[in-house]
Amino acid sequence: MVQPLHYLKESASQTAGPYVHIGLAPGAAGFDIYHAELGHDIIGPNAQGNRITVTGSVFDGTGAPVKDVLIEVWQANAAGHYPGAGEVEEGFRGWGRVIPDFDTGVFRFDTVKPGAVTGRDGRRMAPHLSLWLVARGINVGLNTRMYFGDEAEANAADPVLGMVEQAHRRETLIARAEGGTYHFDIRLQGDDETVFFDI
Repeated sequence: MVQPLHYLKESASQTAGPYVHIGLAPGAAGFDIYHAELGHDIIGPNAQGNRITVTGSVFDGTGAPVKDVLIEVWQANAAGHYPGAGEVEEGFRGWGRVIPDFDTGVFRFDTVKPGAVTGRDGRRMAPHLSLWLVARGINVGLNTRMYFGDEAEANAADPVLGMVEQAHRRETLIARAEGGTYHFDIRLQGDDETVFFDI
């Protein structure tokens, strides 16, 4: 005999598209509906530390750039503090939204290089940016991190990077340093697929 279900069935999942830019970053889609668009300024005018630029692209399994992706950036300030968890500069949000250029598929944002952060277990984590991606065709947002290529010693001791068993896969989380610019490509599928975290 079949047992009756006493709870609601799970609803069907939906992707974020095809209107990611209009709904989440309308200024980039040509709609000037907000005086100051939410998520445009990550660090505010008073942020201390080294100013940097991050560039890159998101690629699908065929190697084509994904142009309708939205990337949320979460970060600590240069002293390693998150808003609400420590002392941060006035106006420092530590959060922002980034989308790629429609023509080139390249995203770009300016920020400050974050400091090392103390994890819940008391261990120090290497400077990093936490990234969350959503786009048409992605049913559940993807979580990853971007570490800095010029922080080799800190990266080698980072507990999260250390959990990635295959050493060559860790390289998918390391941004290439080019002066004050860091280049970081995200690959959704394929041989060099970026490591994503189930959090």
